[in-house]
Amino acid sequence: MQILLVLCCAIATAQEYRVTDFIVQGNKKAKTEAIAKLCTIKQGSVLDSLQIEKDMIRLKRLPSIAHAYYEVSSGTEGYKVVYGVQENFTIIPSANVYTTNDDEFAYRVGVYEFNALGRNITIGAYYQDDIYSSFGANFRAPFLFHKNFGIALNYQNLTTQEPVFLENGIADYKYNNTSYELLGLYQFDFKNRIEVGINYFNEEYSYKSGATAPEVPQEFDVDKLLYKLIYEYTTLDFHFQYVSGFKSVFNFQYVVSTAAVLPDFVIGWNDFLYYQRIGKKGNWASRLRLGLATNDDSPFAPFTVDNNLNVRGVGNIIDRGTGVVVLNTEYRHTVYEKDWFALQSNIFVDAGSWRNPGGDFGDFSDSKNVRIYPGVGLRFIHKKIFNAIFRIDYGYGVTDDATRGLVFGIGQYF
Repeated sequence: MQILLVLCCAIATAQEYRVTDFIVQGNKKAKTEAIAKLCTIKQGSVLDSLQIEKDMIRLKRLPSIAHAYYEVSSGTEGYKVVYGVQENFTIIPSANVYTTNDDEFAYRVGVYEFNALGRNITIGAYYQDDIYSSFGANFRAPFLFHKNFGIALNYQNLTTQEPVFLENGIADYKYNNTSYELLGLYQFDFKNRIEVGINYFNEEYSYKSGATAPEVPQEFDVDKLLYKLIYEYTTLDFHFQYVSGFKSVFNFQYVVSTAAVLPDFVIGWNDFLYYQRIGKKGNWASRLRLGLATNDDSPFAPFTVDNNLNVRGVGNIIDRGTGVVVLNTEYRHTVYEKDWFALQSNIFVDAGSWRNPGGDFGDFSDSKNVRIYPGVGLRFIHKKIFNAIFRIDYGYGVTDDATRGLVFGIGQYF
């Protein structure tokens, strides 16, 4: 009898902590089943406050969700759990514009839907004008097959004018890259995910002007195959424009070439990102990038120094290298906020150094390779539209042969 009584009490206690009613509310475009599929708490599951908090963070990471909250109430047979969401508007333009004191001007514009069919599918396209015209299209469905498994498809036809750094000067080449990419996306758990895939692409270089070298062809057309691995660890938590936590993104690529002029190579880099709330209105953000590639003595080295990638104000691909160390750190402060709108000021320092093609690790400390660009900026933020952050940054170089310039874009720089 005592054993039976203990079992009955255990069953009754377990029932008291069961979720008997689970409701998702506040969503209009996002499908209820698409949201519920990503949540750990479900009808019939054990009530767990830690899992509920993780669900809230997971939902706020979605492009379709601006904010999420929950309510728990007890009933006669168990608990009622309500997940409430405030949706983002998810059909938005993308734009990046930059200038330097050399009167250089380039831009990229596009439009993306981040919640297609109400199922957190991203689909979009862009057009770029950077001396030449380029375009691309992207499809990303991270939860297509399962809450942990999806795919991404990418296409681009990119044409730019690329500086090639020779011993006797700089040559300008017209560069075209046409690529087709397929990635498999898998999320192991709340903090860890991976992307694995393949990219087939063609590179064309056509000499336009500048220095020449006998060993560097003026015209060539090369087919390549790229194998890609991306691993991400994240603890980020979002509250509208504020971010806190840590994120690490490791990117590894192995490129197989059909021509000796652009040989096979391996490249890998890791971005370490750290965000901390400062008081009620401040946010400190930092990104450290460490990267290395096969150290070929080639003018077509894979790492570049560029406005839109690593150093604001530096210009468009002003140097190349086979290794990179870049630190971006900035303080964002909300100077005005009301309802859906927020205005942030921004003070930053971008600093980086590169290893010369065929060089050694001592190149990182060579003053000729070091760029330091402090600057200021503004962020105009729509709190109810995903990534609707229009940024303006002005970077001013303080190292040798420095430039200065404006960088415009959609979204935070990092």
